Amino acid sequence: MQEKDFTHLTSKGVHMVEVGEKPSVKRSATATGRIILSQKTIDLIQNQEIKKGNVLTTAQIAAINAVKNTSQMIPLCHPLSITGIEVDFEMDEESIQTKVSVKCAGKTGVEMEALTGASVALLTIWDMVKSVEKDENGQYPDTRIEEIKVIEKTKG
Repeated sequence: MQEKDFTHLTSKGVHMVEVGEKPSVKRSATATGRIILSQKTIDLIQNQEIKKGNVLTTAQIAAINAVKNTSQMIPLCHPLSITGIEVDFEMDEESIQTKVSVKCAGKTGVEMEALTGASVALLTIWDMVKSVEKDENGQYPDTRIEEIKVIEKTKG
């Protein structure tokens, strides 16, 4: 690729792409991901027995904060005026799946915000349960975060 093919790189360095001439339209994106945990940990979460507190409520708050601060964490990502955020969880015997939906009226999409929200929700769950997920050597042989992806994007 030649330098002129990059959208964020110029002869003067990097820059944020100009979107000022684009019309503001309703946009949304939904991202999902899941964390694999032991059955014991899932039971502790369901029974509200994790010592750090309510895992899923804390992860919801973390996801919302992450969505609102995405442009501060990801270089060259535009700050957006978010109009709505929904964070949901589904549990089964071995995992918790999160679904983060973000809406805005803006000039660029909200995929990065949805992905950031899903990622931070899962990281928060890990942080809150790490004491019960560790093995006898202090390692996490089975705990993992996977399948973080955008499942839907709309514009207009």
